[in-house]
Amino acid sequence: QVQLQESGPGLVKPSQTLSLTCTVSDVTITTAFYSWNWIRQPPWKGQEWIGSIAYNGSTRYSPALKSRTSISRDTSKNQFTLQLRSVTPEDTAVYYCASRLGDAEHYDYWGQGTQVTVSS
Repeated sequence: QVQLQESGPGLVKPSQTLSLTCTVSDVTITTAFYSWNWIRQPPWKGQEWIGSIAYNGSTRYSPALKSRTSISRDTSKNQFTLQLRSVTPEDTAVYYCASRLGDAEHYDYWGQGTQVTVSS
């Protein structure tokens, strides 16, 4: 069974860069046709897709966050990373990484989520 685990700081100051890493186990992130996604859920709001990196390294981003977002990967460590620049308190959320196979409607595996608070 695929396992995903988020890691990174739980507190980030406004205007700084939020950086999170997702470590994947039991499948390599280059396995066709997986995509590896970042999703967040702010307090009292629904889930928001941030972006993804596919098995072949191609990336996609939410239009609302594209200007501040970068997703990269380290295939030697089987990890992918989210960077969200110039954060504000509105970026406070639980951040999840999740896998999706092909054009499946749903994400098949999720990390447990990590709380990130943006505050000075």
